[in-house]
Amino acid sequence: MQRGLWRCSFVAACFFFASLSLAGQEVVHSLAGLVTAIDPIAKTIAVKADDGSQAVFKEMTDPNTPVDFNPKFRREATAADEFNENGVRVIVYYIGNSDIRTAVALRSLGPGPFTVTNGEVVSFEKGKHSFSVINSSGTVESFKITTDTVVEGPLGAQEGSTFHPVNGDRVRVTAAVDNGTVAALFINTMVAE
Repeated sequence: MQRGLWRCSFVAACFFFASLSLAGQEVVHSLAGLVTAIDPIAKTIAVKADDGSQAVFKEMTDPNTPVDFNPKFRREATAADEFNENGVRVIVYYIGNSDIRTAVALRSLGPGPFTVTNGEVVSFEKGKHSFSVINSSGTVESFKITTDTVVEGPLGAQEGSTFHPVNGDRVRVTAAVDNGTVAALFINTMVAE
């Protein structure tokens, strides 16, 4: 009995200390867009986001800044202070709010061509890893969720496998054709109504 109580106390303590270490970390968010300028002197990267807005990010210069950054995303991206591809479509992983944002890393999305769709989810097929969206003109577009899909939601940048929309959810989808299938590269679930 006492051994079981000790084990439960030990596990609870582990969770407590793990939560304390995570509390000091900044959540990494993401957005998709086109890199329009890189200023190595000012250490900034300008991006025209897929929502049409302009965003300027400071480069993260301290690699020891505590961030809650998905290890898979980190492996697939280039650190912001090493990124030098101007004019390419990317996913920017960043910390901070809309006024002061710091780019942690960027992932180039390749040559394209790309589409950006805004609309409401009309179907989701978990088993087929796909969903459909109706846009403002009434056209329904379908997208495949792949192992490379990134989702921006309330908890920041997440893997596509975490995306479980319900009909009526508003999304912005950046996609490209992959082997004849329209693959969602980036899904923003934080689209304003």
